[in-house]
Amino acid sequence: MKLKTIAAVILFVIGLAGCQTLVATDDLPAWITNPDGASRAALQTAVNEALNTDVALADDALTDSSILTIERNIPGSLEGQPAQGRNMDMPIQFRLVISGGDCVLIDQRDESRRVLENTSCKAR
Repeated sequence: MKLKTIAAVILFVIGLAGCQTLVATDDLPAWITNPDGASRAALQTAVNEALNTDVALADDALTDSSILTIERNIPGSLEGQPAQGRNMDMPIQFRLVISGGDCVLIDQRDESRRVLENTSCKAR
């Protein structure tokens, strides 16, 4: 009886791993086609939610590349001048893919996924 339970658990885990593999192979690098106000708003919302802050994005973000890189603001002094020294913070990257017909923005830090509504994209 114990052996059957262990075998069932092992098969379940293998099945889950297989599902994850299928999802990853469905992702195709993509870029946004025909950007408009709705698609820019969807991208802006997804990035803002991922970073838990408001971020300024260019109107042509992800229209010629599948990678979006966000650099942190350089801290300023009380006089408003940039602080001295190097900013050693790593930039944050997002990757745009087509997955199952949807445009999906993937946060490279934790692989979290956000579907971009009202957005058309094309595989690279």
